[in-house]
Amino acid sequence: MQVSVEKTSELSRKMTVSVPEEVVQEKISVRLKSLAREVKVDGFRPGKAPQHVIKKMYGERVRGEIAGDLIQSTYYEALQNENLKPAGHPHIDSLDETDGFKYTAVFEVYPEISLDKVTQLQVARPVASVEETDVDGMIEKLKIQKKSWAVVERPAQQQDRITISFSGKVGDEEFTNGRVNDYPVEIGSNQMIPNFEENLIGLEAGATKTFEVTFPEQYGNAQLAGKVAGFEVEAIKIEEPVLPEIDADFIKSYGVEDGTLASFRDDVRNNMERELAQALRGKFKTALMDALYETIQPAVPNTLVDEEVENLMKPYIETAKRQKMKLEDLQLPRDAFEEQAKRRVALGLILGEIIQKNNITLDENKVRSTVEDMASSYEQPEEVINWYYADKKRLSDVQQMVLEDQTVDWLASQSTVSDEPTSFSAIMDQQQQ
Repeated sequence: MQVSVEKTSELSRKMTVSVPEEVVQEKISVRLKSLAREVKVDGFRPGKAPQHVIKKMYGERVRGEIAGDLIQSTYYEALQNENLKPAGHPHIDSLDETDGFKYTAVFEVYPEISLDKVTQLQVARPVASVEETDVDGMIEKLKIQKKSWAVVERPAQQQDRITISFSGKVGDEEFTNGRVNDYPVEIGSNQMIPNFEENLIGLEAGATKTFEVTFPEQYGNAQLAGKVAGFEVEAIKIEEPVLPEIDADFIKSYGVEDGTLASFRDDVRNNMERELAQALRGKFKTALMDALYETIQPAVPNTLVDEEVENLMKPYIETAKRQKMKLEDLQLPRDAFEEQAKRRVALGLILGEIIQKNNITLDENKVRSTVEDMASSYEQPEEVINWYYADKKRLSDVQQMVLEDQTVDWLASQSTVSDEPTSFSAIMDQQQQ
């Protein structure tokens, strides 16, 4: 076997493999002898047909089969001999040869990644704590979750719930399939398209209004995206929110059995501190990954980027299928995902190199503590823990996350990290956005 490799770009390789004719003929002969014992040829007893007859009848087919076998057996041997690590599947072409067998394999290889600049990373780490005012604010949000509604005889205003009937048109074409009746809208919740809710402010029960708003350019329905729509609205009922008192029943409804305000505040604070710790770590990890990506930007195989683009597009495609939309109506241009895909592939390769070069091994104790922490917010934590450990795939996802976190910790230890004071609300608002 002869192998030659041509470098066609930074990561692309064209490998040509040649196999001598005597090797091809030897394998063909063995296959034909085996075939002769199995096939029936008119005029000959089973297994007694001469070799030249078998070769004439099946030689071309057998040579094709041998060619496939040779590709399978020689491709990986050639890669190993040439010390090549392909990224993705190769494109293989057989070449017409009168003497021997030859084929080319075109593929991309994994990049060589240097970690020399890892110690040059400078990263800001956000630092925040849960203050009493943050707890007060969270309790107000919990009260809003339990709000009730009371009918009022006045014009609608922000935070009210207004029940409407409406119809909508784009040009002369109605898109609401007639009139939508008894539809509740909470003004300020942004459940409707931009500027729709603002047009409901000031309406009283029984009043009607016509107005125009523009659908967002990225609206899910491509036939409405970016279009100006006219609406006819009738107000049916106006309600204002009524917040509950913080009494024992209210507190117990959130799982605090003794119903006391002190225990409730402690429980709220503990949950907030856990959420804050996760958010702070996530924000620091993102900052660290940004710095790593900007400092070490390896060339990435197009094959891997293409696969990652498909992964990023999958949720949108699955949502479209559930909504019975045509995929062509999604308008999902590849370039909208390409940069993110390239970043994810690059970071995956860099982190993999860090793990390998520094012998970072999975800490099973951290896996256990991570699972326990994830289970702690459920009513039956032990059942959740058993659920993870009962399935290798579920546990593998956690193990991969923990190994990545260990790698992030190692990376942070090599970087220059400066604390950046911030607040609970700033961190959580950014996370929601």
